[in-house]
Amino acid sequence: MLGRFTGTSRPKLVGTSAVPQAQPAEVVAAPGTEEAVVSQADAMLALKVDIHRHLIERFNLATLETASKDEILHEILPLVREFVRSRAVPLNARELDQLTSDTADEMLGLGPIEPLLKDDSIADILINTHRRVFIERRGVLEETPIRFRDEAHLMRIINKIVSAIGRRVDESYPMVDARLEDGSRVNVAVRPITVDGPLVSIRKFSKKPYSLERLVEFNSIRQPMIDLLRIAVQARKSILVSGGTGSGKTTLLNALSSYISHRERLLTIEDAAELQLQQPHVGRLETRPPNIEGKGEVRQRELVKNALRMRPDRIIVGEVRGEEAFDMLQAMNTGHEGSMTTIHANTPRDALSRLEQMVGMAGMPMTIESIRAQIASAIDIIVQTQRLADGGRRVISISEITGMEGSVIQLQEIYHFVRRDVGEDGKIVGEFRATGIRPRFAQEAAVLGHHFAKDAFNPQVAL
Repeated sequence: MLGRFTGTSRPKLVGTSAVPQAQPAEVVAAPGTEEAVVSQADAMLALKVDIHRHLIERFNLATLETASKDEILHEILPLVREFVRSRAVPLNARELDQLTSDTADEMLGLGPIEPLLKDDSIADILINTHRRVFIERRGVLEETPIRFRDEAHLMRIINKIVSAIGRRVDESYPMVDARLEDGSRVNVAVRPITVDGPLVSIRKFSKKPYSLERLVEFNSIRQPMIDLLRIAVQARKSILVSGGTGSGKTTLLNALSSYISHRERLLTIEDAAELQLQQPHVGRLETRPPNIEGKGEVRQRELVKNALRMRPDRIIVGEVRGEEAFDMLQAMNTGHEGSMTTIHANTPRDALSRLEQMVGMAGMPMTIESIRAQIASAIDIIVQTQRLADGGRRVISISEITGMEGSVIQLQEIYHFVRRDVGEDGKIVGEFRATGIRPRFAQEAAVLGHHFAKDAFNPQVAL
């Protein structure tokens, strides 16, 4: 007889019969090879998924949330042994204990998706109702065999996530941005705005922050471009990172921030805190939604205004998306040079147009010409990122704002990515090139002791 956590009267999990069973013995890659290690890891993940699904069909999930790990271990050990034996999985006693302990951790954590959160190769987890879970790995979307028991089970996991940071999601507030304990970003949408059930998107927090040098390994950027951005940051040039959803804007912003001196005071402003700054003197500010009475909301604009009173050397806004753009530009123009932010836009010129619209949302009596003059004097560099059709992320353009000509902001592109072809494997074939234009701040940087390589801006030399 199972203990107080079990409850067999609950409905069976949707779609379990279609889920393939894990069979670690089927791994056929040569022992000791990288392929064998990956295959074994995938097989163990599949086994954990199957065990977890088997257990949640038998446990009283509501009671389970109040249990300790020792109590759960005591209850699930015989069930895990029985499951492993029935599948003829070759595990020794130590491996069985570890598997049982991992399963208990998952049941105490975020249930079926806990193994995905622990897998460093996964960048995004996308839950499309309780029936389907997708992941993005190396830029490619794939469906997993993971399922939740029912919609109530998924809602319990969602409430565990949002309540941990003092937020709520229900019919009154059907959308919420949240974060996990490790910093991973979460967006949740529930009924009535979702037709078929809850939708959850998790952008995982990288345990090892990316540097620009590391992005070279992923073919996202080249060394001369890194040198330009490093010198721009150290010369206190304000940078706007532009790109579409999932194009790597936040990753790039994190990497750029690593070049800021540890002697500077930094303040970050975000909707959901996810920036990973390495400096010792960092203050983190986060927006707050309204409470159940519709009061207590703290918007990004208010945080930017408040940050100016906190003696920052630089302000880093995770993403500018509204009237706070006006205050951000004011900050960049009044002694906070070298500040950075990101914006959703497909080209550098689109980024400037969006910035104009956002400044207009502040309701200040300004003409288009004066708004553009503010932008031209505040922003120095625009870095354009893009997620290509093959899933790869590239820095496709680095442009410098050189001032105004009449009522038009002048841009000059310094580096760009040129697409040549599509390989048989579907990968984009291309190269990074200099345009031949030398940045206007190069002389200023040289005075500060920063020098560019001899052929850094030679358009005849492939980067």
